[in-house]
Amino acid sequence: MVRSDRARLDALIAEATGDCDNDSECVSGFYTMLVDNLAVPFQTVVLGVEVAVADIDLTDHEQIVAVCTRGPSTQRIPILEIPLPTPPPDGAEWIAAYRRWASTA
Repeated sequence: MVRSDRARLDALIAEATGDCDNDSECVSGFYTMLVDNLAVPFQTVVLGVEVAVADIDLTDHEQIVAVCTRGPSTQRIPILEIPLPTPPPDGAEWIAAYRRWASTA
């Protein structure tokens, strides 16, 4: 990762978590930023199958998930595990920031 990319992600992390007192509040901060900034729906591939990420949700266990759909089927997958398409959707930098934060939390 390039230094300027790290600095950008660190700035996003600070924006999402600046007023947080604990990890639970940080997750809620990232969830809010994702809901406000991530352009959904977008298409991606999960286990070799194309799916639409239709929404973002926060589980009762404080896990941010992508609500993925294919036809009538819906599956919630942790946002940390969702592969991003090329080009990524608008707001995908918030997923990258959340991944960076989660790797150090």
